[in-house]
Amino acid sequence: MSTIEEKKPVSHFSAGLIIAAVMVIYSLAMSFAGQGQNQALGWMAYVIFIIALIYFVNQYGKSNNNSLSFGNLFNYGFKTTSIVTLIVIIFLVLFFSFFPEYRDKMLETSRAAMEKQDGISEEQKDQTLDMMSKNFILVAGAGALFMYLFLGAVGSLIGAAITKKIPQNSFDQSSH
Repeated sequence: MSTIEEKKPVSHFSAGLIIAAVMVIYSLAMSFAGQGQNQALGWMAYVIFIIALIYFVNQYGKSNNNSLSFGNLFNYGFKTTSIVTLIVIIFLVLFFSFFPEYRDKMLETSRAAMEKQDGISEEQKDQTLDMMSKNFILVAGAGALFMYLFLGAVGSLIGAAITKKIPQNSFDQSSH
């Protein structure tokens, strides 16, 4: 007697929770290891996000016997992205609220970057940093919102494009 192993798809909510947990843990590890300002490691977080998203889109397609359309797969990926984005923004708000010294480090890094630029007066630097300081959570949240939604769209597109799709004949009602 043969049994068909049925694969249960991971919901977009569960996939989003898993990816968000990885992103939060990675962010905390970088911050507490003193690497929060390391741009290469910062970009690595986005690479991890895209790869994880592609993986979950692909697994979702496989668990549905590769019978889903590009649109269904993209939809799954973008719903997953929405969950990740929401959790990451909540994490950022909480993190910078409980650990304001990391906000201060980011502002110091911004000042150092402005120091390297010619043509910016001390008054302009102070005004810019004052505005960034007053609106830090908003700016950080908006930046995360844009980056995660944009990269999530890219990851969802790639995941939907590379996932195998077996066309289903809706007229074929025979069972074997």
